[in-house]
Amino acid sequence: MAKVDILGVQIDNLSLQEVLENIKQFLNSRNQHFIVTPNPEFLVAANKDQNFKQILNYADIAVADGIGLIKAAKFLGKRLQRVTGVDLVWAISELAAEKKYPIYFLGADEMIAAQTAEFLKQEFNKLKIAGAESGGEIINPQTPDQDLIKRIQEARPKILFVAFGQVKQEKWIFANLDKFPSVKLAVGVGGAFDYISGEVSRAPKFLRQAGLEWLWRLIQQPARWRRIINAVIIFPLLILFRKYFPEKMPENTNEDTE
Repeated sequence: MAKVDILGVQIDNLSLQEVLENIKQFLNSRNQHFIVTPNPEFLVAANKDQNFKQILNYADIAVADGIGLIKAAKFLGKRLQRVTGVDLVWAISELAAEKKYPIYFLGADEMIAAQTAEFLKQEFNKLKIAGAESGGEIINPQTPDQDLIKRIQEARPKILFVAFGQVKQEKWIFANLDKFPSVKLAVGVGGAFDYISGEVSRAPKFLRQAGLEWLWRLIQQPARWRRIINAVIIFPLLILFRKYFPEKMPENTNEDTE
């Protein structure tokens, strides 16, 4: 697969349909697979956290979730196709319903996970829901709640959506995926549950096409302002430095970005 290096993270230049073709192979494989959905905030975090960067690069597929990655790639003379986490969850759910693969919805608020599963069940009536829960407070991905681990093991999902938020969800999947032998595909989906459940409305299409989703999110969720700064100020500055002053780029640290 063609990959584009953005701040040391390898992003796959794939369309949604191409991602789905890979997923079909993953689900028929004996091995476990892991998909990440980076946006500019991910890459700012990875620039400070070498472990997180390594996990992103370890994933089988890293899709460009944020429009900022598309623009950054173009600025660097590369091409990337965008695949949002919401569209990916929707498409995987449709495929799972067709193939009768059970899905476990993990993360976000307790009701939001359940509402997301129920909404998708209404859209795809053959969808098998193995479980839907918040997962509780994840303090350290390396020391997971053993009751949670047991519930997922007993549910035997084939697909696991994890919505703990950036960094935490990827570290949790990386640390715990091998505990779930039934799972062939795990995906870190960030805020996708919030949008699919209707808890948060997506930006109008014209704003998404203009790359102004961040403004819509800021209006709806003012508490996100620090994350917005990372996406629309820090990330572009890092891209500028990478292109024009690569020798002055700060070194990665092992700082915990959770």
